[in-house]
Amino acid sequence: MASHCPNAHFNQRHLRGSLLRSGPLAWTLLFCVVVQPLVWTPPATAQITAEKANKAIDRGVAFLKNQFKVNNNRWPEYAAVPGGIPALCTLALLQSGLPPEDPVVQKSLEQLRAMDNLQMVYARSLVTMALCAAEPKRDRLQIQQHVKWLEEAQVHQGNHQGGWSYNSGQATSDPSNSQFALMGLHEAEQVGIEVDSATFQRALDYWLKRQDQAGGWRYQAGIPPSLSMTCAGISSLVIASGKLGNGDSRIVNNRVECCSEQADEAPLQRGINYLGQKLQIQNHLYYLYALERVGRLTGRRFLGRNDWYRMGSEMLVKQQDPLDGHWRGNGVREDNKLVGTSLALLFLSKGRRPVVIAQMKYGPDDSTDWNHHRHAVHNLTRHIESIWKRNLSWQTISIQSASLTDLMETPVLFISGYESLELNKEQKENLRDYVNQGGFIFAEACCDNKEFDASFRKLMNELFPESPLQLLPPDHAIWFSQEKIAPRFVGTLEGVNACCRTSVVYSRIDLSCYWELNQRRQMAAYPASIRTEIEQRTSIGGNVIAYATNRELKEKLDRPELAIRDKSYEQPARGTLVIPKLSHAGGSDDAPHALAHLLTLMRVQFEMRAGTQRRLLSATDELYKYPILFIHGRRAFRFNAQERKALAQYLQRGGTIFGDSICASPEFTSSFRREMKAIFNKQSLVRIPPDHSIFSDEFGGYDLTTVTLRDPQVRAENDPLNAKLTRV
Repeated sequence: MASHCPNAHFNQRHLRGSLLRSGPLAWTLLFCVVVQPLVWTPPATAQITAEKANKAIDRGVAFLKNQFKVNNNRWPEYAAVPGGIPALCTLALLQSGLPPEDPVVQKSLEQLRAMDNLQMVYARSLVTMALCAAEPKRDRLQIQQHVKWLEEAQVHQGNHQGGWSYNSGQATSDPSNSQFALMGLHEAEQVGIEVDSATFQRALDYWLKRQDQAGGWRYQAGIPPSLSMTCAGISSLVIASGKLGNGDSRIVNNRVECCSEQADEAPLQRGINYLGQKLQIQNHLYYLYALERVGRLTGRRFLGRNDWYRMGSEMLVKQQDPLDGHWRGNGVREDNKLVGTSLALLFLSKGRRPVVIAQMKYGPDDSTDWNHHRHAVHNLTRHIESIWKRNLSWQTISIQSASLTDLMETPVLFISGYESLELNKEQKENLRDYVNQGGFIFAEACCDNKEFDASFRKLMNELFPESPLQLLPPDHAIWFSQEKIAPRFVGTLEGVNACCRTSVVYSRIDLSCYWELNQRRQMAAYPASIRTEIEQRTSIGGNVIAYATNRELKEKLDRPELAIRDKSYEQPARGTLVIPKLSHAGGSDDAPHALAHLLTLMRVQFEMRAGTQRRLLSATDELYKYPILFIHGRRAFRFNAQERKALAQYLQRGGTIFGDSICASPEFTSSFRREMKAIFNKQSLVRIPPDHSIFSDEFGGYDLTTVTLRDPQVRAENDPLNAKLTRV
């Protein structure tokens, strides 16, 4: 490096990958990264992370397994509720990720299978849930027997009709037992066991008539509503209503009606609003387990202003015993280490399920335009779970209050509507940044409405003027990325190509209408033609998500490693690496913030002093002030004689040019090769050899001698990973 360079304080060799220098020339093509001007904001050191939560789960699992072994490979019993502790501990281990083949789980299941005469609703419900979570095909007959017992144990008449008590045959009810019975029946339904719809209808009526006017639920008359019982009421409404097909899409006279009047869900919304206003995180582990269920079943990351899972995880990690990893809570029987640890594990493990899709809420608070089919995304997520064989979650996210970081916590953002989509400047910027930093938008015109269609097309033209909506061709990977789709059932799909892949998919067909109809217990009653239509339109939803994510999801607690827009443009401190971009007529600023994103990563991951301020210079500016120049583009360009001479002098004095062809543009690549040949007296670019040091970790970077290339646009129909993999 020339000694006169003011930025000589950093190790120039650290960034040698893909650089052009004087002397023997080398060139490498890189895919673009498109982001906004960036400023990194590091997370607080005390903030909960996925790593901390996962470690807490592992320690809790180890504690339970150790307790099982010291008790002669059996779970101890709690005399008042035989079968309760063994079932609760087994369920906690399964939900924490232990497979049924695990030796402790296998012996635990043997203990549960031997319990054929359980008389307590709690125990029957928990055993049912554990068997459903482990090997439901093997235990199908026993699960059916538990379901029949629970159906018969429900109170069938009187003031307590629809509830359950502690034991069968009683005329009174207990809301806590009623909650657990409904959970057991729900899990049985999930694995294909039929439950009488009258059972769910009675349960729905039971919970509706016990809701307080303010929206909460109480344990018994004469005492105020509690948070735990309010959670029980909300989740019970969601379960029972969902089993009865009380959605917004209907089949009338063998025809699908997508846009009829919405079903009444005011009680559910009042309950959610009440919980959001009153919510507190307490060391009451029964309550936390119920809270997790509400957040997961309703698709809400936030209840009120509370990020319930992050807050609960933070408390549990702090409360875990530092010696052996157990938990104790303040609730009834939670002083028992097995009970407390199991409930804590159920919150942590079930709540951490990765988010696969989020639905965007927009418009006034009382608007339903964004959510005409309120059970659709939930049903689509269940469909994807059945194919991916893993537990997933979904969310609702409000564009009015969401930051870019909030948006980046979901890999796919679903936008539906039938009225004009009106967003302000900041919301539009966040959507553009979301896509440019790797996010994916999946949108539909609900009810085939022309107002939404026109407004969405206008929005896409404004956000991505270089990449208009275009029809997806028949050979696009979305048509076969997960399941093979017959386009005649789906109609046409359009897409926006951003950051070198399709990053926006748009349908004028009301797909979510059919997702909502895709409910296990109703499907068999549909006419065959409608059933096929529902299956195909659900499958295309799954295909879009498989394409967008490649089935690779982020940990729920980890904040995205991104930076926010830098509006200050302050002068960088002395010794800071500044890399300007080289101006030309071939799209020199088409990916205006790619370089800033790269420098942010250098600053964060390698602790370099790197500035992210955007600087666009011509070849005849004072280039000697900078050790590295960055040039990229997507179209043909040409330097004049004076510019070529200036660049030659820059390189001869020790400068470096880092070149990047946006989306591997052949026009830009051809122009760049020609210009370098003209500048360096007809020397041609040559490939950097695989053993070159820039591909190694010699300078503190990454070892890139062997990498896997995944091209989202090139996927084989018979590829189970939905990707074309190449070792280089």
